[in-house]
Amino acid sequence: MSAQGNHRGFLKFTIGQAITAREGTDLTIVANGMMVAASLDAAQTLSEEGIDARVIDLHTLRPMDKATIIKAARETGAIVTAEEHLLHGGMGANVARIVAESTPVPMRFVGLADTYVESGDPDDLLLKYHLTAHDIEEKAREVLAAKRQAI
Repeated sequence: MSAQGNHRGFLKFTIGQAITAREGTDLTIVANGMMVAASLDAAQTLSEEGIDARVIDLHTLRPMDKATIIKAARETGAIVTAEEHLLHGGMGANVARIVAESTPVPMRFVGLADTYVESGDPDDLLLKYHLTAHDIEEKAREVLAAKRQAI
């Protein structure tokens, strides 16, 4: 893990180094921002089904921690990205480029389609635009099915 607690109990972040928030062997969920918490919730639910999901907090997009992404692709063989931003040109697209160039594995994406979004209650908007732990769980199951087909 690249974050360490300081004397006040806060995490110390290193620019360009992702944080492995949860270890796992079946698939990796790469998330940033508020989607990290949803990803950890999804990983917990998936674990109750016998699915072991790694969760990576990709808190720095530039420079992006390529080594951690490549390692996750090699070790788990499947990746789901989760972001509360547009999918087109976003974090997931950059992770996909890194994975495609190094270790191609099945991938799925949770994020905003190329659309205008509304304003409103945050929880309602997360549901409307499919940015919840449940949506991450569904993509995780899809990517695991694709991984099994590829074997």
